[in-house]
Amino acid sequence: MKYLAALLLALPTFAMAQCGPDAACEIDGGTYHMAGVESGGAPAPALVFFHGHNATGQMIFRGGIQSEFADAGYVVIAPNGQPIPGRQTRAWPGREGSARDDVSFVMDVVEDAKTKAGIDPNRIFVAGFSAGGSMAWLMACREADAFAGFVSIAGALREPNDTADCPDAPVRFLQIHGFADNQVPFEGRAIRDWHQGSLWDSLALARTANQCRTHPDTIEIGDQFRCRDWNVSCANGAIKFCEHDGGHGMPRGWTTLAKEWFEGS
Repeated sequence: MKYLAALLLALPTFAMAQCGPDAACEIDGGTYHMAGVESGGAPAPALVFFHGHNATGQMIFRGGIQSEFADAGYVVIAPNGQPIPGRQTRAWPGREGSARDDVSFVMDVVEDAKTKAGIDPNRIFVAGFSAGGSMAWLMACREADAFAGFVSIAGALREPNDTADCPDAPVRFLQIHGFADNQVPFEGRAIRDWHQGSLWDSLALARTANQCRTHPDTIEIGDQFRCRDWNVSCANGAIKFCEHDGGHGMPRGWTTLAKEWFEGS
């Protein structure tokens, strides 16, 4: 009986330990995937990454995210969006009127991940692609103080959303977008009763929150990216917009650019 009791007590801990890149971690409201150091080690930086539409958190653990972040000592946390009816994949509505309060869900995911991995609470970063990039903007609007930096790849703040006090604190925000992106164009596009949002409007909101001047402080033209940087004139935070020649996708080199942005270089 003592052996059985000990085994039963051990089962929840064993079950928690099994969640990771392949097996989902479960909390009230949904699931997420993660990779990184276990509790007890030195606190590590963390990246919360939002997958795109018609994908899952499990799908992000490959390529640059794995090599640039997980293998480099970051805890990578990949929440799953809301289920798409009839599919195994997920979506991030990223706007008001959604079936689930995704912002609250993400904050619960972060708190749960802290119980499973050694995370530095002052170095938790956010990034996302497409609809996931829109979620990065939404998190900046609602929970800016909770994160040390943001990156959106090919996503803007969607409409409708309340933009009063949005972002709700100064932010470090990097936007990466393709000049040839016609799926999520710079101007956004209307889809039924909602709009993808304008990238220009999103950047203007961040400039206002950071008390930046309208035009950039520096402009850099490189082989891969052309970047406009608000990093001197702002009273707080910093903003960077980097354009590439590609379309709707995650361009080569984005993980290095993002990691440098997070780490302040």
